[in-house]
Formats: sequence, C-alpha cells, structure tokens
Amino acid sequence: MSRQGDDTTPERLVEVSGLLSQFGERVIHQDLDLDVERGEVLGVVGGSGSGKTVLLNTIIGLKEPDGGSVRVFGHDRAELTKAQAADMERRTGILFQQGALFSSLSVIENVASPLLEHTRLPKDVIHELAEMKIAMVGLKPEAHHLKPAELSGGMRKRVGLARALALDPELLFLDEPTAGLDPIGAAAFDDLIRQLSNDLGLTVFMITHDLDSLYAITDKVAVVADKRIVAKAPVRELEQSDHPWIREYFLGPRGRAGKKAA
Repeated sequence: MSRQGDDTTPERLVEVSGLLSQFGERVIHQDLDLDVERGEVLGVVGGSGSGKTVLLNTIIGLKEPDGGSVRVFGHDRAELTKAQAADMERRTGILFQQGALFSSLSVIENVASPLLEHTRLPKDVIHELAEMKIAMVGLKPEAHHLKPAELSGGMRKRVGLARALALDPELLFLDEPTAGLDPIGAAAFDDLIRQLSNDLGLTVFMITHDLDSLYAITDKVAVVADKRIVAKAPVRELEQSDHPWIREYFLGPRGRAGKKAA
C-alpha cells in the first residue's frame, strides 16, 4: 500500500486505526488513531500508565489488538502470512529500554545474531557486517569481545542499537533510548539517532519522556492521553495546545528548560 506515487500524500509505514487495548476490564486505548510517515522521527509521549509501551508492543506484534487494526508496510498485522511476518521483522529494528542483550554473548555476537537468524551469509561476511554496525554507533573494536555485564549503560544502548540496525531496517522503534543516561551521554545518543536517521533514511518511532530529545531530534510528537492520540505535531505547535496535559508537559518547568536548551 505504497503512497509514494502521490506527491501530496506521504507514505505511511505504520497505520493504527480505531485501536482498542485492554487488560481485563481496564481499557488502555480506545479509538486510538496514529500514522507514522516514511522518513520522520516521531516522538511518543504520555503520562505514566497512558499505554505508550502497550502501543509499541501492539505495533510490533507482541500484543494483539483488542479492537481496531494495525497496518505496517501496508499489511494488516492480523492477516500476515509467515513470509510477510518474516519480511516485516527484517525491515524493522527495535531497541528496548534496557537493550535486551544476550548476557552470555559478546558484543559482536549480539550484533551478529539477527544476521545469523535471518540470512544465509557466510560467517566471515556476517562478522564484517557486525563490525561495521558496531563502528556505526560509535564503539571501538576493543568492545567487540566484551560481555554486556562489562559495559556501561550507554555502551549497552549503543550495542542494542547496532543490533537493531544489523539488517538495515527501514523502520526503527526505540523505547526510552536515553533513560538512565547522564545528560552528556543522552545528548550524544540523540545526536547519533539523528545522524543515523539522516544518513540511512530511517523512519523512527521513539517513546521518550526526555524533553531534550523531543526538542533536539523529533520532526513530530504524538501525545497519548485520554486513551487516544490527542495531538500529533511538531513540538513548537504543541506548545500552543490547550490540552491540560500537553500544556503542563511542555510549558511546565521542565518543558521550559528543554525549550531553552534547544
């Protein structure tokens, strides 16, 4: 369902329509709509318990929708064939909040794991590609044979990012990528994401609470509140919103600090 042929309508890599998410009687999302357009860096924000991670997990297929539909690359997730599901997995990369690295594997083995799973490339080629991805995220060769327990928090996130990029995805999902990093490390990671997005033509879906990240690297921000997406716009436009949560978030003390730093 490519939209590239229509110059006035950006191609939508993700289309969420009328989403219902619930756990028992607790409704998390109701009538939630969200599109992610090719090439954009989209920040996703919302209060605690608003369902940001539930939304991410539904889009990537870890949770089934309780209503509505989720389309990725033009395919309805509920109707995927095994081949389509495998293709979708190859075209997407995911960096979970804690990196989710295999603790028993070295850095280079972690980064090589998607290539071993999804390709039939010779092992020496896989090794070279893994080395390239590790260099791409700013890590030196000395890190190749370290285990996750020997890495700093920032290094683990970079290894997780290198693994997410191993298959050259079009669509990258990030769950709180700067959480737990000091301000300098967080700013460096923001710069890395923006550079990679520009250089590789990535589309990025980024859950974050980091206002500095929103001001520094996003093209638009989607706000989850009242069980749905109440706004999707550039940060500067959201500053003009009348929605109470948006005003508190962007115009409160931390919001003003993030704006000043941008």
